Amino acid sequence: MRMRHTPVLLAGLTLSMSAFAAPTDGWTLPVTTKKLDNGLTVIVSEDRTSPTVGVSVVYHVGMRLEPKNRTGFAHLFEHLMFQGTPNAPKGIFDTTITGGGGWNNGSTRPDFTNYIETVPVSSLEPILWLEADRMKTLDFSPATLKNQQDVVKEEIRVNVKNQPYGGFMWIDISQHAFQKWENNHDGYGSFEDLENASLDDVRAFHRDYYGPNNAVLAIAGDITPQQGFALAQKYFGAIPARQVPKGTDFSEPLNTVEKRLEQSDALAQVPAIAAAWKVPERGSRDQAPVAVLAELLGGGDASLFYQGLVKGREIALNVDILFGLTSPWEYNGPTLMTVYALYKPNSSSDAILKAMDEEIAKVAKDGVDDATLKRVKTRMLADWNNKLESFVNRADTMAKMQVLWGDANVVNKIPGWIDGVTSNDIQRVVKTYLVPTNRTVIDRKPAAMIEAAKKTAATATTNAPAGATN
Repeated sequence: MRMRHTPVLLAGLTLSMSAFAAPTDGWTLPVTTKKLDNGLTVIVSEDRTSPTVGVSVVYHVGMRLEPKNRTGFAHLFEHLMFQGTPNAPKGIFDTTITGGGGWNNGSTRPDFTNYIETVPVSSLEPILWLEADRMKTLDFSPATLKNQQDVVKEEIRVNVKNQPYGGFMWIDISQHAFQKWENNHDGYGSFEDLENASLDDVRAFHRDYYGPNNAVLAIAGDITPQQGFALAQKYFGAIPARQVPKGTDFSEPLNTVEKRLEQSDALAQVPAIAAAWKVPERGSRDQAPVAVLAELLGGGDASLFYQGLVKGREIALNVDILFGLTSPWEYNGPTLMTVYALYKPNSSSDAILKAMDEEIAKVAKDGVDDATLKRVKTRMLADWNNKLESFVNRADTMAKMQVLWGDANVVNKIPGWIDGVTSNDIQRVVKTYLVPTNRTVIDRKPAAMIEAAKKTAATATTNAPAGATN
């Protein structure tokens, strides 16, 4: 989230693209994995269709594991990773990559932080040198820390504080849906906590979480596994492993009481609603059915919520479904499936929720017909495969799967999980998770709308006949 501008071993992996096609419409990516002696897991996916490579380094640390009273620290640290080292001062990282015809970025999520690059294969070695260099150490200086504290604060102003609706559909909703600090604090960052971050905090975070044994390096594109492993050993092999702190228990059960609240928004023009349900843990048999259910309910103009609320009842202006800041496959702790919609001022959050519940009840009662389920799955599989066409997305997805699932080959399993979801599975998860007692709702209204309602209520009370009640 930089502000820019911001062990599976498969044999026979020197395959052409034509060899990827299975007898059905499946697509099996080559995945070769090796762990270096220092604990760094290296993944290579060979593809000779373009003389380019995508690189991803994913660290198993994110917002859930940042220090208490340091909300936003994992995000701040992500920014600091681009501020230089004793060997490569500030600016060298970006100019080396862009000078070689490449592109790079990074992001922070609850359960991981990822750093990604895509470059011509001729520029791969400088990329790996730079990634290894900042894994070893950073430029721990007061000036750098102060600069990036200010940059992150400005990013929060631009993306949250000065935006209509801000991050209420993922920041605020989590604060109310979850009980434990690891899950409910604002991982984007509070200004006070960001300002209180010290150089000692930075050094300790890098020491504890940015060692090779807490990371995965993935390379996808015009390179063989043997070449990739040799380069990983050359640049990362001498970095010593470090002791990683034991994580806390941040598991939570489903909620048992519905939570609802109203918020005022000075910048919004129309009201909005976020309705969120806790979803099954990673690896649950219900994870894939919930992913398919989300697509069924909110995946595009053909979805049940769009057709029912936007087109049919004409009370909503749009409908989107979120899994926090990630996808339904990229989490390793309590997560929400959140429906986010702008709705018409002459409607209400009660009407939106009633309409959602009616659509949900139909699915719970009747399931999903074969044609609709096939359409939903086809869209999901197309989106999944289209994303993996990009080498950098392919490398990044494999690295995330290794970090979160302990198996990079999950990249090839997810299509089968999607395809295996049945109507009965959908009914089961609807009845288990999409119930009011497991739901948290925020009704976000324009400040002017709330004030007008208060004045109307006050006038009605003042003008009421003596003895009348409202």
